[in-house]
Amino acid sequence: MNNQENQQRTLKQAHRQTFWNTPKGYVIITLVVLMIVGAVKAADRSGVITVIISVATALVIDSAVAIARRYKRYFSDGGAVTGLILGLVLSSATPWYITIIVTAIGVLSKHVLKIGRKPIFNPAGFGLLVALFLFKTGQSWWGDLADLPIWCIVFVLVAGYLVVQRVNKFPQVFAFLGGYFVLLIVAALLHVGHAAYSPGDALRDPIVNSALFMAFFMLTDPPTSPAKYKDQVWFGLIVAVVSILVYILFGGLSYLLIGLAVGNVWKAWTTRRAKGKPARRALSDVLEIVN
Repeated sequence: MNNQENQQRTLKQAHRQTFWNTPKGYVIITLVVLMIVGAVKAADRSGVITVIISVATALVIDSAVAIARRYKRYFSDGGAVTGLILGLVLSSATPWYITIIVTAIGVLSKHVLKIGRKPIFNPAGFGLLVALFLFKTGQSWWGDLADLPIWCIVFVLVAGYLVVQRVNKFPQVFAFLGGYFVLLIVAALLHVGHAAYSPGDALRDPIVNSALFMAFFMLTDPPTSPAKYKDQVWFGLIVAVVSILVYILFGGLSYLLIGLAVGNVWKAWTTRRAKGKPARRALSDVLEIVN
């Protein structure tokens, strides 16, 4: 009996060590650290409640799906990541029931809008984008620490580096950030852009913090972004170009989320093509699932 107990204890310890060394384990740790820093420094700490609600909702939904599909594992680390991101982006003034609905939309999207076993859209990005149009939800992106002193961006950069290094997504992050800054600088020099949202605004705090947060924690989602370095570069550039075009033409808060969604569709399309589907057929397959 003692030997069995020791073996079970050893297996549990090994599982815990393995989990916290996984990419999603890294993301969960870094996002929790950003939440703590943001909550300690911020005057309004009710954002933590939003995080708790969104994480709990995501875990409940994913667990229900796991039970219905008879999965062996009920705890969803992906659901925890989605809930953390949603809670760190939504405004602390968001009503609790809206937080639950937005989280449900995001989490369910990965179970419904998918090709094979891979979701098409980043769940958090999809939920936030739909929420902007359906509920006009406020998005403070408080997890990017933009409300804190400028030196606090070091926390975001260090956390982002750890995550990007762990998931091996440096090409797409550099491509996105490079395209993002170059296009905005060119737009600023040419004096083009939306009257209320100038390119210069997007180069400064707090908007630039949102771009960094999205690049580190949403753009790098392994199931919804490519693995090959060449595809990562194209993916990052597409998200950057679409994001900046939307920002220049319309302004607002949705430009990063729209750019990410278009990049996700491109990734799904290229995956479909890699399986031998003709280009037009592959695109129609993806759009049919989305619609």
